[in-house]
Amino acid sequence: MTQSGFFDVEERLARLSGLGDQLEAFSRTVDFEVFRPELNKALAYSDGSKGGRPPFDPVLMFKILVIQTLNTLSDERTEYLINDRLSFMRFLGLGLSEQVPDAKTVWLFRERLTQAGAIDGLFNRFDATLRNAGYLPMSGQILDATLVAAPKQRNTNGEKADLREGRIPQDWQDKPSKLSHKDRHARWTLKFTKAKRQDDGTIPSTDLAIPFFGYKSHSSIDRKFRLIRKWKTTDAAASDGVRLREGLLDHSNTASDVWADTAYRSKANEDFMEKHGFVSKVHRKKPHLKPMPRHIQKSNAGKSVIRSRVEHVFADQKAQTGLFIRTVGITRATMRIGLANIVYNMRRFLLLERINAAA
Repeated sequence: MTQSGFFDVEERLARLSGLGDQLEAFSRTVDFEVFRPELNKALAYSDGSKGGRPPFDPVLMFKILVIQTLNTLSDERTEYLINDRLSFMRFLGLGLSEQVPDAKTVWLFRERLTQAGAIDGLFNRFDATLRNAGYLPMSGQILDATLVAAPKQRNTNGEKADLREGRIPQDWQDKPSKLSHKDRHARWTLKFTKAKRQDDGTIPSTDLAIPFFGYKSHSSIDRKFRLIRKWKTTDAAASDGVRLREGLLDHSNTASDVWADTAYRSKANEDFMEKHGFVSKVHRKKPHLKPMPRHIQKSNAGKSVIRSRVEHVFADQKAQTGLFIRTVGITRATMRIGLANIVYNMRRFLLLERINAAA
């Protein structure tokens, strides 16, 4: 068997480019150096004056988190595939003979960013890039939330009661290893879905309620470009509507209209939007024990055409990046969802740039 040479590798990379390497498109379009100031601030690496092996470049490590998020990879699988795939090595700027960060190094890097609360700053850095490229929040905004699953916990009724009250169960306090594996922030809720048509053609009069455990990702996208502009992570049982008044509205949008489903319709929210100069396009609820008035049905139908665009964002995240929480605690869940939001905006940015180039 002949040994591969430099030109053989170059030829293989050229073929990958011809087949449409998404990571190469990321490298061409996204300036990852914009993240460096935020990464340096969060990591607070020493200047190296005390000696020791210097850490891996923070931008390289952040790009590894992007690879993980795009491909739903564990730390161990990430280490293996970076060593295995030429496309991953090219994206990271690593040669065949260069050292690849191991799984522990990737975990420690992500953990340091998580504990430093860096994800908001990283998200805002890329949002500034989008704005500088001309993608300003325009035409109003759309709010919604989606459930994000986490591994189910096997707790007793007493332990569940303690967690709901914000207490650590007594049995866990003496077992640090058990406590570290217990998610005290994820919650159970019911996920309602439309009942399916039966074999005889009839549709049940009641919808299905499916138990669900995990977290909830709240997002606000701009209507024009469908980019995520504001976001928040809560447990799965948290109210959608309350989040509207907790920083989910984008005051920089060029239009004041706000679309959302009936979960966001409340007097408190309507008063809040009016006070802050927003125009409510929130769906109206059906009157209790009364049929929905015709004019409200028609109004809601028109709003749904616009509001449904946010569903495409969540569908893309779950289909393309397999959004799922494998970590423990809301701090790490926030990091996971924040990374998914950044990567979604990157992928959307690539699409918008291609559309503009073809126009």
